[in-house]
Amino acid sequence: MVASEAAPFAKTGGLADVVRALPRALARLGHCVDVVIPRYRGIEAGEPMAPVTVPLGGQVAEATIHAVADAGVRTIFVGHPGYFDRDHVYGAAGRDYPDNPERFAFLSRAALEWAASSGERYDAVHAHDWQAGLVPVLARQFMAHALRGVPAVFTIHNLAYQGVFDASWLLRLGLGWELMNVNALEYWNRISLLKGGIVFSRLITTVSPRYAREIQTPEYGFGFDGILRSRSADLVGILNGIDYDLWDPARDPYLPESFDASRLEGKAAAKRMVLEMFGLPADEKARKRPLVGMISRLVDQKGFDLLAELSDELPQLDASFVLLGAGELRYEDFWRALAARHPERVAAKFGYDEAMAHRIEGGADLFLMPSRFEPCGLNQMYSLRYGTVPLVRATGGLRDTVRNVDPATGSGTGFTFDEYSSQALLTTLRRALGVWVAWWLGGWVVSNLAT
Repeated sequence: MVASEAAPFAKTGGLADVVRALPRALARLGHCVDVVIPRYRGIEAGEPMAPVTVPLGGQVAEATIHAVADAGVRTIFVGHPGYFDRDHVYGAAGRDYPDNPERFAFLSRAALEWAASSGERYDAVHAHDWQAGLVPVLARQFMAHALRGVPAVFTIHNLAYQGVFDASWLLRLGLGWELMNVNALEYWNRISLLKGGIVFSRLITTVSPRYAREIQTPEYGFGFDGILRSRSADLVGILNGIDYDLWDPARDPYLPESFDASRLEGKAAAKRMVLEMFGLPADEKARKRPLVGMISRLVDQKGFDLLAELSDELPQLDASFVLLGAGELRYEDFWRALAARHPERVAAKFGYDEAMAHRIEGGADLFLMPSRFEPCGLNQMYSLRYGTVPLVRATGGLRDTVRNVDPATGSGTGFTFDEYSSQALLTTLRRALGVWVAWWLGGWVVSNLAT
């Protein structure tokens, strides 16, 4: 497998969690999996191995190689100070690094050169997202002898990120001009590394069955719907899963008390901890108020435009809100201002903190994911695992994983809404908080949801 990130070594989002958990699940089934990622600044793990020579365009560079094995999976780190010894993974100050095509082409070629020299006989090469989109292309173009007949699988984790760059990058990356055609990398007079992964792979997967259908439509296809329809026979949606060892409230080291579906009392201690760490009131009255948690990139895709439209309504609800995430400056500024105006109800921390993420999942009563689109989503699955009721827009993997509550029967696992509008979100949030009141009166809702 080749990817731009994998937990716990480098993480900016759900991709890293999947690239950690999926190989381990395959290893438990008896497969041998090597995962190749960059050796970013701060990664100290791994024993040194023989370096590999990487031709790229008119240049030849050396990649250092380090390896670490754990839980039946070997992780290979490709090192190059010029490409990967940087403050951030993809960019800084809200902008991508301008040489990202070269950085991730280097990763892709280095991964293949290492695989070819390793002496292993591989059955498949699995590339993740546009950053590894050149892996199937390069394997076909340059590695025919070393990896002859080895099929490539390409997984689309988020179609919105397409790796589109100026066509001049073709020659700079040592790729032939013949790839500048509609049946290869050409995309509206530019090139797309995502398209390379799609066109040159034997099989294309994505991360939920519904998303596999959605991305073949103009509404969710981001201009790729025709390309994907042309490969529909080779496109399959496989629902993501979570790592049940890492995300288990019965043995989560980040929680103050353990709990599970049959013993939810421990959530109260986690809730108090979250309120205190975010600087919100944590007295008895505040703890009886429902706590709404969010852990997300702050971008339009995640529904933050809808939340911005509700700046007056959210603080008036009988709930507290905590946010952990980072993203567009306008949304960070919005949440800073909202928290400053309502310091007893709203709090936000910007960046990512693994321990805090676990505590929010453990301590929140509701988890909010009002996404415009969502390939799969993992946090709603973490929430279900931690007895935290997800409130989601019914799209992509969110629709596949959350069943809308029917208060009359107690069936369902969360709250969903269909229309992408702030009013639909607000109505559903009010409904969820109303059920919370019913729980305090009757005590039946959470126990049903948790199971």
